[in-house]
Amino acid sequence: MEPGDGSEEPPLPLVLARFQLSEEYGSLLPEPLTELPAPYGPWMEIAHDLPQLITSHQLRSRVHQMPQLSTQHLHGREELHLAHLVLSFITMGYLWQEGEKGTVKVLPQNLAVPFWEVSQALGLPPILSHADFVLANWRRKNPHGPLEIDNLDTIIALPGGESLRGFILVTLLVEKAAVPGFKAIVEAVRAVLQLDEETLHRALQEMAEAIRDMNKALKRMHDHVDPAVFYTVIRIFLSGWKDNPAMPDGLIYEGVSDEPMEYSGGSAAQSTILHAFDELLGIRHSEESAAFLHRMRGYMPPPHRAFVEEIHRAPSLKQHVLSSGDTRLHVAFNQCVSALVDFRSYHITIVTKYITIAAAKAKDGRAEAGTKFGSSIEKPPSALEAKGTGGSHIFSFLKSIRDATREGMINA
Repeated sequence: MEPGDGSEEPPLPLVLARFQLSEEYGSLLPEPLTELPAPYGPWMEIAHDLPQLITSHQLRSRVHQMPQLSTQHLHGREELHLAHLVLSFITMGYLWQEGEKGTVKVLPQNLAVPFWEVSQALGLPPILSHADFVLANWRRKNPHGPLEIDNLDTIIALPGGESLRGFILVTLLVEKAAVPGFKAIVEAVRAVLQLDEETLHRALQEMAEAIRDMNKALKRMHDHVDPAVFYTVIRIFLSGWKDNPAMPDGLIYEGVSDEPMEYSGGSAAQSTILHAFDELLGIRHSEESAAFLHRMRGYMPPPHRAFVEEIHRAPSLKQHVLSSGDTRLHVAFNQCVSALVDFRSYHITIVTKYITIAAAKAKDGRAEAGTKFGSSIEKPPSALEAKGTGGSHIFSFLKSIRDATREGMINA
């Protein structure tokens, strides 16, 4: 949030629904569709068989036989999101079927053109992003049951079995835990505008609680994801073709452009709620980290990106708390920052286990998950050993954003 100069037009009411966010689901796509209309049967057939097609090295030939379908029969946001999910998963499988040494330079026209058209319609990039992998990739086993991991499944999968399912669904539970955080952000912005200290205090307490609940949800990763499977099997399929030594020239989308294009892979840095917390709390990241985070906003659904930008334009919460002289507000503000520091510290712990330690074990030949799961990747990917799937130098980046968050505390 920025200090207001008093000359701005009164803002429109900050309502979650304006940004395709909701009080029930936050940034999750509510009850995503699981099937596309009949004309798109060829896509769905391949998508539902992706793990087997990839591990048997048959996906590329199946894609080459796939008819080029028009996107004109897709109607509404839900169908477009499912189409983007399906085409992004097929694309990642096509690219990485043979591991990092067997990449291709061209995405064939029958896949590239519809993927590009659907991406343009949604304002998303033509690559698998957090919005596909997590936000739009869930269904309830029992339609009337709760949004809990035992009652959830993914819509589309890649190799990795239960660990892939666990990785997606635990990340989804982190987003679910964030839902009260969206409501608290809206309440806090309104309270600052209305000089309502009681509501602001309550909103800050609710926000800190939501961040703590996100941390609890993240800890469930250990129960559901095997580090060896994540590192040797799953991770490559989340990798993009920007800042990736395995694909230094990017990818040509045949029928779209003759020039290669570069896109970052899926990353938690594409999660709307974390950007919104940073903007609300006035966290100032280093130039390099801020540039990467800002670029990741281009991978969010445009309405979610607009929400983050709206929080950025709102009057400064930190300035308001500082000038209020209210000790309770100081404490509540710092509890939010402290909870966010803890969340980011724990994310570093997870990355250490699932990437650094897993990479060392894989190098020692102790990770047998690749052969166990029949993965096509004969040896663990090395191109991104020190990088996140979004292309950042992962530890320097994560420590930088954690440390910048800590510096956002108000000193008593």
